[in-house]
Amino acid sequence: MPKISDILSTLRQENRLRAIPSEAGERMLDLSSNDYLSLAQRCDEFREEFLDRFSDASFSSSASRLLSTKQKHHNELEEYLSTLYGKPALLFNSGYHANVGCIGALSLPSTLILCDKLIHASVVDGLRIAGSEFKRFPHNDMAKLRRILEKESGNHERIVIVVESIYSMDGDTAPLDDLVAIRKEYPETMLYVDEAHAFGVRGNKGLGLAEELNLINEIDLLIGTFGKAAASSGAFAVCSDELKSLLVNTARPFIFSTALPPVNMAWTRLMVEKITGMTEERKNLATLSRYFSDNIAHISGNPTGSDSQIIPYLTGDAAKALAIASRLREAGIIALPIRRPTVPPGGERIRFSLGAAMTPEMLRPTLDLLKSIRNEI
Repeated sequence: MPKISDILSTLRQENRLRAIPSEAGERMLDLSSNDYLSLAQRCDEFREEFLDRFSDASFSSSASRLLSTKQKHHNELEEYLSTLYGKPALLFNSGYHANVGCIGALSLPSTLILCDKLIHASVVDGLRIAGSEFKRFPHNDMAKLRRILEKESGNHERIVIVVESIYSMDGDTAPLDDLVAIRKEYPETMLYVDEAHAFGVRGNKGLGLAEELNLINEIDLLIGTFGKAAASSGAFAVCSDELKSLLVNTARPFIFSTALPPVNMAWTRLMVEKITGMTEERKNLATLSRYFSDNIAHISGNPTGSDSQIIPYLTGDAAKALAIASRLREAGIIALPIRRPTVPPGGERIRFSLGAAMTPEMLRPTLDLLKSIRNEI
């Protein structure tokens, strides 16, 4: 059995040893945050309104949702989300809890789960914990997905296709139109879409890529999170009444976790209300993302592949990613290196996350520095 010290030593030698980042100065430009609408930066603007509307929201939560009798703000948030999506909603404590819980609940007998190769680690953990029968198909490869379905159709009571709408490391999007068409071809299939990085930033009301493409009603289970664009914490699932009842009764992270405090649910409600009207911020973020992605492609000599606010600068080497991140930080720019196991070997990168309040002028020093050091490191 390897010693802990040996494991840590190996990680250090491979330039994969992680540490919690230190507090950043106020003058630093943070390009690592998931504050996509820059709402977290504006929290003080909403303080008075929040305290006036939600003065009764408790800071304490001492039981799970299935035990507590005081859930006014949880229920109101679920009802508000249900109104927005036109389907029932169920709250979870985080996106990780939501994916682990929903995958576990869906791992019923005679169920096969088909996952995109680049699906989030929380889904992978859910599959492993539940002992699910699953297969993975190459990223966004609809031809391969069809071949698997042709082979497996009729062998299972249900087949669940699991994708992200915006992928967290590459910033590209799933072909939801194609996936919906495939779902219709195979009646036993269900479509599960994680909108963690699309909630708030895509769609007329910010409900995600499914809203943008008018596909909400074609998706069986939709996951959203509040810890990114919504400047809060927690997550939610949107689904049918029957599926919600299944989750309430079998999703273990929901059943066995103490609920988030009511004050958090009230704050989330306010943030989601603000999000629905942030059309101009979404437009600005989209324009800024295209600008930054085009410039990164010019500097690296390769297309980024991104069509979102998440833009990778591939290095293909962990040491190089660390060195670039260090040079950026010295210049007052926070952009963290992404290494194995988050990405596969050779996929090491700097992952840039943009916010709606940023401007091209704010981003120009980052681009200039990357250009100046591209042949040095």
